[in-house]
Amino acid sequence: MRWRPATLRGRLTLWYTIVIGVPFLVFELVGYLLFASALRGGTERFVDDALAAFTRELQAERFVRGDALETIRSTVREVHFKDLRIEVRDAAGALVAASEDAPPGPGAREGTRTVTLAGATFQVRGLYPRAEEEAVLVRIRGAFLLAVPVLLGLAATGGLLIARRGLRPVAAMGARAAEISASTLHERLPVGGGAELQGLATVVNALLDRLQASFERQRRFMADASHELRTPTAIVRAEAEVTLARPHRDEAEYRAALQVMHDASLRLTRIVEDLFLLVRADAGQLPMRRGPLYLEESVHDAALGVRHLAARRGVTVAVTSLVQAPLTGDGDLLGRVLLNLLDNAIKYAPAGSTVEVAMAAAPGPRCVVSVTDHGPGVPVEAQGRIFDRFVRAEASRGASAGDGPGGAGLGLAIARRIAELHGGTLELARSEPGHTEFRLVLPVDETTDG
Repeated sequence: MRWRPATLRGRLTLWYTIVIGVPFLVFELVGYLLFASALRGGTERFVDDALAAFTRELQAERFVRGDALETIRSTVREVHFKDLRIEVRDAAGALVAASEDAPPGPGAREGTRTVTLAGATFQVRGLYPRAEEEAVLVRIRGAFLLAVPVLLGLAATGGLLIARRGLRPVAAMGARAAEISASTLHERLPVGGGAELQGLATVVNALLDRLQASFERQRRFMADASHELRTPTAIVRAEAEVTLARPHRDEAEYRAALQVMHDASLRLTRIVEDLFLLVRADAGQLPMRRGPLYLEESVHDAALGVRHLAARRGVTVAVTSLVQAPLTGDGDLLGRVLLNLLDNAIKYAPAGSTVEVAMAAAPGPRCVVSVTDHGPGVPVEAQGRIFDRFVRAEASRGASAGDGPGGAGLGLAIARRIAELHGGTLELARSEPGHTEFRLVLPVDETTDG
């Protein structure tokens, strides 16, 4: 298993050291090899130049003295080069003359030249010891070996300082994030430390914004749910206490009390069921029995299902247009959406008016179902929150406003969530006095015949 530092700071320091150290080591190695080659070349040139000078001097002495052997011996005695041993041998290899320098050790730099004197051929050989050359290379190697740990140490220190400086904003963000809790969700991470960390801080702060909004919605939801549940339970309790306060009551009084408690329990049951449905939908655990269906049939059935309710309120429900809209979905849940829209429209429509239901095909392919009533409309300040949970526009939509009998302002929230689970949308398309239109848009199969 490969070892690597456990912290990001350690990994950055290691990488910085490697990035600085490896090129330096390569530079040192190449520099040393080049220097050694240059030093060796210089020695070889010195030997070659010395032999050339000695040969010239030897030939010049030849013309003066005339005797070849004497010329060689006298030239060897008179001409000296520092640390260079010169040997002159005849054609048979016998030593004729040699300088007084001690023979160098093994591996000496060697050069040879051939010279002809008085018709005889002689070999001039130069030997130069490598001791001085090796001493220079040893000093160079020592300097390089000393520089390696020093430079690596400096690189590691610099990498650590750079990593610490670069990660300081991360540490600050981590410390601030550790302090944020459910009660301090309004706090945000500091934005700084370069574009990358600024982007990270911005993303995390956006996440905190969403979490804060979610917590606030949850708190409002719990408060509203508690309020809505408190009302029917208080009614049941108060009615029971009043009924039990008198030891004797007639049957009509008991029936009236039981009817009040029955209605309150129905409202309580509906609120609990709606809350349970919303919680399961939010958690992605809402059971959906998907299957092929025709949306126009669901629209037709929903319109028929509310005809008696509409008749009691003196309202007419008219399906003005239908289009073929095959899709795959849960017919019961989509029917609930349509019934909720129709129930609200009938509830707020004035007596003698008509609630209009229309279908239309749209690109995508999609199908648009619009439900329109001619009631008072949703007030402007409430339109942005009409799909929030426990939101009702009773003051502007009539005295009987609400989610229906026993409603708690959950119907539209549930309807929109069901539409979203089917890949569609539910929106308030238009609302003003005398005209309110809700629009349900759902994706349909490619075979839609519009």
